[in-house]
Amino acid sequence: MREWAIVTPVRAPEPVRAKPDAIAVAAVEPAREAAIAEAGAAQVGEHLGHLVEGERLVTHYFASTHPGYRGWRWAVTVTRASRAKTVTVNEVVMLPGDVAITAPEWVPWSERVQPGDLRPGDLFPTLPDDPRLEPGFTDTSDAPEDVLTVVEELGLGRERVLSPFGREDAAERWYAGDFGPTSPIAQAVPYKCHSCGYWIRLADSLGQAFGVCANEMAPGEARVVAYDYGCGAHSDATIDIPEPPTPDHAFDTTGYDTLELVDPT
Repeated sequence: MREWAIVTPVRAPEPVRAKPDAIAVAAVEPAREAAIAEAGAAQVGEHLGHLVEGERLVTHYFASTHPGYRGWRWAVTVTRASRAKTVTVNEVVMLPGDVAITAPEWVPWSERVQPGDLRPGDLFPTLPDDPRLEPGFTDTSDAPEDVLTVVEELGLGRERVLSPFGREDAAERWYAGDFGPTSPIAQAVPYKCHSCGYWIRLADSLGQAFGVCANEMAPGEARVVAYDYGCGAHSDATIDIPEPPTPDHAFDTTGYDTLELVDPT
């Protein structure tokens, strides 16, 4: 079987405003022969028309009969020199038609990776110009010990820190997520996290709106939850159950037991 290559699908060019060349337009059979030479007679179907690409430049289209390429078509571009009586084949390629099944548009790997795709051992490098990060204060070599303690507490000493854009982006994502005030579970209860004893407020500026849940029975346990998120495991969700009354001792006054006394001597 003759081998033939398929060119990556491209957008069809816009029609060129040029006078159709009669010889190139009529060169259907030479174009068909070129397609058959490339793919074989069994792969080339009926003539689907032509497209004027330019001055004395015409592309003829033939249906592809290959069962795996339904809706595709063979495109044979022919041209001729000025005053020439015969055409020359420029190229033969396969192109998708309007109903052809084509591969989806290529997406860079950095855009294909989604949250949850990272596995043990995988590395996901950040971009040098990531807008969520900005340069941090890293020169702490000459700082005294008491200053280093404060530096570590404030999160300084790192090469890159979260930028204002990164904080805002995270806050919007968290607030609109499953542990924000609009989630179904938060809408179903009157309790809010900011009044819960299990809610630990974040230390930095994000602590104005977010904290971490420390209740193992709550759905947000060990997760960042909004201050106005809420669930049924709130620390104030208590139920007063009165102790049942202690019944009086019952005495049997209708019968008796016969006990045999034994003389101990």
